[in-house]
Amino acid sequence: MLHFKQMMSRRCVAVLLLWSAVAAAAPGNIKIAIDAEFGVPDSTSAQAIQNGAQVAVNEINATGGVLGRNLEVIIRDNRGVPARSLNNLRELAADPDVVAVLCGRFSPAVVETLPEIHRLKMPLLDPWAAADPIIDNSYAPNYVFRLSLRDAWALAVMLRKANQIGAHKVGILLPNTAWGRSSLKAAEDIESHDAQLKIVGSQWYNSGDTSLLQQYQTLRQAGAGALIFIANDREANIMLREMAELPKEQRLPVVAHWGLTGGSFYDKSAAALKKVDLSVVQTYSFIGKRDPVARRVLAGLKAVSGNDDPRKVVSPVGVAHSYDLVHLLAIAIKQAKRTDREAIQRALESLGSYQGLVRRYDQPFTPKRHEALSINQVYMARFADDGAIEPHIGVQ
Repeated sequence: MLHFKQMMSRRCVAVLLLWSAVAAAAPGNIKIAIDAEFGVPDSTSAQAIQNGAQVAVNEINATGGVLGRNLEVIIRDNRGVPARSLNNLRELAADPDVVAVLCGRFSPAVVETLPEIHRLKMPLLDPWAAADPIIDNSYAPNYVFRLSLRDAWALAVMLRKANQIGAHKVGILLPNTAWGRSSLKAAEDIESHDAQLKIVGSQWYNSGDTSLLQQYQTLRQAGAGALIFIANDREANIMLREMAELPKEQRLPVVAHWGLTGGSFYDKSAAALKKVDLSVVQTYSFIGKRDPVARRVLAGLKAVSGNDDPRKVVSPVGVAHSYDLVHLLAIAIKQAKRTDREAIQRALESLGSYQGLVRRYDQPFTPKRHEALSINQVYMARFADDGAIEPHIGVQ
């Protein structure tokens, strides 16, 4: 009897050890990372990107996941600092379950990590950062895929808006960053092919500047009929406050890039917006949308953020772009039939058609085109009295 009990005990131990080994070897969740500016004060862009990604992941997991595994969103805070982003990327690349990284709003943090992204062979999905060099890089294969605005498109639509309000002479106020330089190059390229457009000057500001009034007045006095403004929410709050205090005749129309929609700009500048004519470039709005995808995403946002009011979606482009990107990534993983990052990169370049939130994608990316959107999705918008970012009808 004792011998029998010893045999059974050994068998139980063996079964437990085998079960433990199988459990340890069983694949866990497939991880999609977001490396973005979560810790930047008043920023809402990273959180919007996370919300859109999570809505997509919830939908995919509810239908069985990908390759029999659930997807999982993990976040890393780079605070908009390239060095932090580099450290985050290296840590994420060491985890074989991480298949791709979504970046955030700040182009400089992305541009400076391009060499490391390609050394690590980590697919980087861009739902916001707009600098042209992010995609127009010299890497082959290119591991960066963007479903967002690019500066060349933004500046074309912004300058068209200035022309429509009768401002054929414009001044440009820019950050002294890769984003600012990309935007200025785009504007100068457009000017070189438009005999009616005149850039009367460009002025730069640095991170941490507490006043932009001198640069603004220099451009106004040079003859600008409108201000082309490249800024995030912090600098936009400063500029709008200073402009609102000027005499009415000194307040130029402001045509703004979309960085200011990634933070609490309206909360701090609502009063100034009653005195300053500001329009801002956008690519997507939930307002007025009745299609099935928009209704499904708003329902998903209710579960994730507690809000399904299209007028109250915070930083809507971040939500919309990351939602579509995650669905495209899931399709690429299924097509690759494995989670190998190099295989996923190749699959992303050869996807078929997909009906997304922002648009229908007949072929989202190709080996020569890593932009999923086009200038056709770009339009001008305004802040309504309730803070909603409304498409400016007639300027699309």
